[in-house]
Amino acid sequence: MQIQSSGHLDFNADVRRATAPVWARLSDVIPEVEWPVHAPYIARINELKRERDAVILVHNYQTPEIFHGVADHSGDSLELARLGAEAEAGVILMCGVHFMAETAKILAPEKTVLIPDLDAGCSLAAAITGEDVRLLKQKYPGVPVVTYVNTSAEVKAESDICCTSANAVRIVESLGADRVIFLPDGYLGRYVASKTDVEMILWEGSCEVHERFTADEIRSYRNSHQGIQVIAHPECPPDVLAEADFVGSTSAMIRYVGERKPRRVVMVTECSMSDNVAVEHPDVDFVRPCNLCPHMKRITLPKILATLENLRPEVRVPAAIAERARLAVTRMLQI
Repeated sequence: MQIQSSGHLDFNADVRRATAPVWARLSDVIPEVEWPVHAPYIARINELKRERDAVILVHNYQTPEIFHGVADHSGDSLELARLGAEAEAGVILMCGVHFMAETAKILAPEKTVLIPDLDAGCSLAAAITGEDVRLLKQKYPGVPVVTYVNTSAEVKAESDICCTSANAVRIVESLGADRVIFLPDGYLGRYVASKTDVEMILWEGSCEVHERFTADEIRSYRNSHQGIQVIAHPECPPDVLAEADFVGSTSAMIRYVGERKPRRVVMVTECSMSDNVAVEHPDVDFVRPCNLCPHMKRITLPKILATLENLRPEVRVPAAIAERARLAVTRMLQI
């Protein structure tokens, strides 16, 4: 079967057959009227990625037609980079934001790393520069720098070790230091500080999605939806976390739903993640707060197809920066 190129994409019988298993999974979360628009792209992308020797990595915050339609691997940012490095494919197409593509390139320097939109950024990554880190190290000589993976390669290169929201407490305590510099998410830093005796020197960056949630909003969900379970990401403000039944990383939130099977749940994070998890758990009632990440939503099926067709935009990291950033990421992976 040959699906038509992006110059002329129709929802024809071949496309319908090729995408029928995907539609069976997504029919509860995507309106039927939208499927004839998405399906031709999904069919062509899945055909072309094999021709291009490409692996498509899709972050949890991507929309369902991307997450369930074209992903070879899905997950959080670090897991995607690790899976990309391990894949046999010579081309990595990152459906996420720019720092994620950089991290993939850092861990797989010999591979071609593509992103559908170079302007897909991140408020956390934009909150701090390598120069900022160098100034902090001058101000606090000898204090180790722990950097969240949601940062640029340049910032990682100035750091001693990286962390994720899942392992941040363990990473901080592994250093055996009385205090650390923790970058760049101030809310995540405060959450980590509440779980350890290590003194935390924080940078006041924040995620523009998670910072918008409020404690009043969470209380309103409880008042409106009897028996609801509230699970929140630690990038949220402290008063939001205080209202939650569970606080955890993206992967921990997904495990919570799978293991606890709450009758009704609200995931206090980017709202496409609720849509994607709901596909796997149709028996759970998801109340969906809709704080969208504008950067993640720059990634679309047409852009993914164009990227595969043209093998660009390509993400490159200068070798000197990549080498130093790789040390910080590798140190984390070894703990």
